[in-house]
Amino acid sequence: MLDPSASTPVPPLFALGEDQIAVRDMARAFAADVFAPKAVAWDEAKHFPVAEMRKAAELGMGGVYVAADVGGSALTRLDAALIFEALATGCPTVAAYMSIHNMAAWMIDAYGSEAQRRTWLPKLCTMEFLASYCLTEPSAGSDAAALMTRAVRDGDSYVLNGHKQFISGAGAGDLYVVMARTGGPGPSGVSTFVVPGDTAGISLGAGERKMGWNAQPTRAVVFADARIPAENRLGEEGVGFKIAMAGLDGGRLNIAACSLGGAQIALEKALAYMKERRAFGKRLDEFQALQFRLADMATALEASRTLLWRAAAALDRHDADATVLCAMAKRFVTDACFDVANQALQLHGGYGYLSEFGIEKIVRDLRVHQILEGTNEIMRLIVARNLVGR
Repeated sequence: MLDPSASTPVPPLFALGEDQIAVRDMARAFAADVFAPKAVAWDEAKHFPVAEMRKAAELGMGGVYVAADVGGSALTRLDAALIFEALATGCPTVAAYMSIHNMAAWMIDAYGSEAQRRTWLPKLCTMEFLASYCLTEPSAGSDAAALMTRAVRDGDSYVLNGHKQFISGAGAGDLYVVMARTGGPGPSGVSTFVVPGDTAGISLGAGERKMGWNAQPTRAVVFADARIPAENRLGEEGVGFKIAMAGLDGGRLNIAACSLGGAQIALEKALAYMKERRAFGKRLDEFQALQFRLADMATALEASRTLLWRAAAALDRHDADATVLCAMAKRFVTDACFDVANQALQLHGGYGYLSEFGIEKIVRDLRVHQILEGTNEIMRLIVARNLVGR
């Protein structure tokens, strides 16, 4: 028989601490007060709400897991998941951009020199500077290690030439964290650079016309003999791909959290609508078939939240399986939450298709989460390779 008296008390594994609950509730209240009332208008006007994001940064959400000595909040990846889920209840698009900004800032914090950290991070944490992550290229999306943008050493400088595609925040950004080739083919030939947005030789493509994510700009960034100081390189030559992938582990959790927040508010909107809408003499929420659908939607969200928190905790601990768990969470959560949002639209009937209800915007915004930060097919590949080897 096992002796329960010999066991050591441990904190509950599936409960948040008081501080985490307070952070989550603060972010949710901010999203409801600042993002939600204007989200549909921002989408329609294609407005990038920089002032409102800077208000979020005043509360510590511009550098969530950046160290405190440079102005960051020094929170955990689990804390970040709570924050981005909460912010996304107000607007998934704006929350998603903030998650990318945080990812880029963390890369500088984790891999930059002391001088680099103190030069750039204080203004990134306040979002006085806005950051963009530049990995994808026209011919290097899922096969990111095939990127062709080149950085050639020239004395105390590097000269960049190439073309980055689908860059969130491009044009509004003050800093671009750029992966460029300094060596031969493959991952070992890639290095990472911090490139100021006003560098001579940078030009921008036209704003992309998108299905969703209209409240943040997306453009190509073109480098034509763009010269930057050699001191702007993060880490040594040849480690840039590892830096990029480390950033994406957290980025995948963040974008999954944004899907979760969008789907959560979609479910809440559906519940409120079904309490008011009547058909065949009853409220919609009195029909058992629809109750069962709501139960499945709520279960999908709770399963998503559990896997997301599990992956975030693993990344905080630097577990050996953290990358695989991040891939699992990103794939599962973004798929499940898009389905929940789409079902919420269906439960609204024709009204769900109208922009003023805000549901169709959520569906449009969440769709891209199954593509960016590594497509969900690539997430399956990461998991499969871990299971069966290469």
